[in-house]
Amino acid sequence: MDPSSSRSPATAGLPLALPPSHPAEIEIIIADPAWRRFVARAEAVARQAAGTTGGAATIVLASDAEVKRLNARHRARNKPTNVLTFEPAAPGLPGEIVLALGTVRREAQSAGRRPADHLAHLVVHGMLHLQGHDHGEAGEARRMEMAESRALSRLRRPNPWKTSMGKSGGRGL
Repeated sequence: MDPSSSRSPATAGLPLALPPSHPAEIEIIIADPAWRRFVARAEAVARQAAGTTGGAATIVLASDAEVKRLNARHRARNKPTNVLTFEPAAPGLPGEIVLALGTVRREAQSAGRRPADHLAHLVVHGMLHLQGHDHGEAGEARRMEMAESRALSRLRRPNPWKTSMGKSGGRGL
């Protein structure tokens, strides 16, 4: 995903986040209440994960339908994806990270991961995009995976890039 070319989803109909009062403020918006049934303490998991990388962001826990709409509008891809990252709409505003419940749920189940662990991983992934990381090239992808692994380790969450045999299981997000 190329966050640099996208406007904020706030301009696309999601709630507009107010500028953070503190430079590293994290705002969590539960746009789809089913997140609370899927991940216990979803807001706390997302806030804690975002805090490991630094920076301000608005994190929106949304439905697949909402993410599909945003993905079509901002990325010309008419399908949901696990996470979309948007650069700040204006100086002084936070970037935005939007996660799709159904897609995240399916991925966690398919990978045999705890939902909270997968949510934490995707929030870290989005925060790293806001800081300029990308995974378009092999070297970039490896550096981003390593940054994700370090952040998740600080959270005491499993490394998603390791298989049960201890070998790298990296794949692009």
